Amino acid sequence: MSENKRTPEEQREKLRQEELKQPSSSIHGSNLSDLVGGLSWKGTGIIIFILIIILVGYVLFR
Repeated sequence: MSENKRTPEEQREKLRQEELKQPSSSIHGSNLSDLVGGLSWKGTGIIIFILIIILVGYVLFR
């Protein structure tokens, strides 16, 4: 199919697919959204729970 005959929806989908193939724009590697996106809801809950425990420990024992 020619570039001129594509519908706007097809053009947007092609651009979206090309963006997904590129690595993330972060210089330092992955970011929080990449981490959470790759985990299940249980994994995300465990990480949040651990962060809360660390925060409470820091506040209580400083």
